Amino acid sequence: MITNPIHGDVPRIALLLDTLGNNGASIMLWRLAVGMTQRGASVDLLSRDVAESYRNTPPGTAADGPRLIGLRSTHALWSVPSLASYLRRERPAAVLASDKLRTNLALLRARRLAGTPTRLGLRVSIQLSRELQLCSADKRGRRLQRMRHVYPGFDPLIAVSRGVADDMAAIAGIDLERIQVLPNPVITREFLQQAAEPLYDPWFVPGAPPVILGVGRLEHQKDFPTLLRAFALLRRQRPCRLLILGEGSCRGELQALVQHLGVGADCRLPGYSLNPYPFMAQASVFVVSSAWEGIVNVLTEALALGTPAVATDCPSGPREILRNGELGPLVPVGDDVALADAIQATLEHPPEAARLRAGVAGFTLDASVDAYLRALGIVTP
Repeated sequence: MITNPIHGDVPRIALLLDTLGNNGASIMLWRLAVGMTQRGASVDLLSRDVAESYRNTPPGTAADGPRLIGLRSTHALWSVPSLASYLRRERPAAVLASDKLRTNLALLRARRLAGTPTRLGLRVSIQLSRELQLCSADKRGRRLQRMRHVYPGFDPLIAVSRGVADDMAAIAGIDLERIQVLPNPVITREFLQQAAEPLYDPWFVPGAPPVILGVGRLEHQKDFPTLLRAFALLRRQRPCRLLILGEGSCRGELQALVQHLGVGADCRLPGYSLNPYPFMAQASVFVVSSAWEGIVNVLTEALALGTPAVATDCPSGPREILRNGELGPLVPVGDDVALADAIQATLEHPPEAARLRAGVAGFTLDASVDAYLRALGIVTP
């Protein structure tokens, strides 16, 4: 286990990501940073681009929380000098990097340039195979070669789900035994406090029709068209409503489909919500319709609030979170009929909230911080 000789008994840990924004990966790393500071570590969060929301009122932080350090670079590989200078100056016991391949390559080069023995860990939250599929054919081979060069250089290697670990091992040519699957810090005190805030919405009043809820970016990955078609089928059988919280490039396509299906009176797409958790806590069923994922934090959040859930059996995450269907139905990707049937069955026979909460009890902030500190070999005071 490691302590930091430069800072006495207080270990210094750095978390590195390309952009600190409002996406799931940023939020999870920020929570880890906050949790590690609460354990007595000195934590720096390094990024080329930090959203103003973190600079001004970082979510879930205290006055003595993580230190934000901008790398002042417009390109990941141009940040090598800044990273090397940081490693020489601060001598962190460990740096935990995230998904961006070029940023990870920059970190390896920076350690070589700095000549420090800093331990470099890597946390992967995406399907590397999906990332390759999104590349043009002429770039795919070069990117695969770079993955197989970069990823083995990190230790520990951490995946957010078993599916991500299996995929990383296959794509990057890494022994699966080298990869640790660690829980995300999903369930926090702030999350539970936000979920308990009052909800002033006419759809969520006693006696109103049940509300089906989806939360996520309005992008092809989330496959909200399948959810809309499933809702249209369900609505023919019983009164119900659909609320989708999120924003993205597919908004126009989804709004057109709402009109085409004739469900506009009972379907709303109000946009991004800073606090979706009161909606989540009071929804009748939470639905994940994704075509692919790394892990699905919103699914864990819904279960932690005792809300019944239905999900597609996409790679990867839902099957692990729902424990092979024990905590909620899994349906084939893109199958609107099966999704409608699963939602209907869940409305008729919802599982006990206590069982759902117990099923995701391992995703607390404390459990996650413990696991990451152990993986990085860090001893806190």
